[in-house]
Amino acid sequence: MKYVVLIIDGASGWPATALGGRTSLEAAHTPHLDRLAREGTTGVSRNVPQDMEASSAVACMSVMGFDPSLYYAGRGPIEAMAMGIRLESGQVAMRCNLVTVEDGRMVSYSAGNITSDESAELVAALREGLGIVSSDETDGGRLGLHAGVGFRHILTVRDGADLLATEFVPPHNITDQEVAGHDPSGPGADLVRDLMERSKPILAAHPVNKARVARGLLPATQIWLFWPGMESARMPTFRDSYGGRRAALTSAVDLLRGLAYQTGIDCLDIPGVTDGGDNDFAGQMAGAVEALADYDVVFVHVEAPDEMSHAGDAEGKVRAIEQVDALMVPQATALNEAAARRAAPAARPGEAEGVRLLVMPDHPTPLEIKTHVHDPVPFVLWGPGFAANGAEAFTEAEARATGLAVAPGHLLMSLFLDGNTD
Repeated sequence: MKYVVLIIDGASGWPATALGGRTSLEAAHTPHLDRLAREGTTGVSRNVPQDMEASSAVACMSVMGFDPSLYYAGRGPIEAMAMGIRLESGQVAMRCNLVTVEDGRMVSYSAGNITSDESAELVAALREGLGIVSSDETDGGRLGLHAGVGFRHILTVRDGADLLATEFVPPHNITDQEVAGHDPSGPGADLVRDLMERSKPILAAHPVNKARVARGLLPATQIWLFWPGMESARMPTFRDSYGGRRAALTSAVDLLRGLAYQTGIDCLDIPGVTDGGDNDFAGQMAGAVEALADYDVVFVHVEAPDEMSHAGDAEGKVRAIEQVDALMVPQATALNEAAARRAAPAARPGEAEGVRLLVMPDHPTPLEIKTHVHDPVPFVLWGPGFAANGAEAFTEAEARATGLAVAPGHLLMSLFLDGNTD
């Protein structure tokens, strides 16, 4: 038996005015996902405990089958691990976004989706201007600034325990809002505010930003620091936790790769995988399907719907969901259909030994508020061992109507692998 887990990041949400009072899943044309919902077992999963932050780090840890209440210690260290940064005792890693603030308002938490190449130049200038001599701290300095993917970077701070008692607001939580009143507060706030303020003139004078403005693009006007944490407790591997099954993951973001490294899941290098609407959806799933020759479980993480949600782009979010439906889902279901034909020409798809498919968002990201919430998300289990339970489409309402609810969400992985939802 082989297993595919398709994580459609942020695809779930609330009814949106821009979509005529429908959710994005309701508005999208998704015949393949709807077929899965009709033929498979559909329900809702609570991936984010109510007393934890509604972040992808917490939610995806649940989707991957691990209890975030036991293992989550901050998003910064997870992303640092994906970048090859090994934290020392007492050292903190925190996210460092390049953002666009204009007239006191958070215009873009991603500096207009600035590219990795442009960011690398800006990060190098910030190191020099802020007095951070190196990125790897071999000089013994307290601070390290590490270039990541796109707008996402990491600041490390030696002796940074005070940052863990400091309150931060993620920039994607305040898109289109005044930044005043959302400054860091607490014992580590002075360091963070100083770095954020001193980043402004460095970035304003940089040729990369001047060139972006000349092309009509948003400049990166400052850094925004948040999500601090120290190295988390060692997590069990996926293989040890789930019957010796070998797993791999494809994703465009460091967070998911960091979770994979923590749990002994291999990361696939598939060309064309990005975090936006330009993602090669077909190529990403094709690479995942090919990897099933060597792995028992493959996680396929698609970031685009979440990015569109944070931007408030209703049309873009619906389009991303439709791309997942048209270009990814059929590749996975075709594996089972081929197995069914080989085993017995009269068998229905999903009845022969083949592939089980789990499709779900990690968390909802409602378009109206452009940030994550704790609500349960719809899921569908399809393939050998799963029977229809009444859903007619892959939507939030249809999933709730089945009456099947999994809480806490990390328990869904065992149900999926065991093929039993009784």
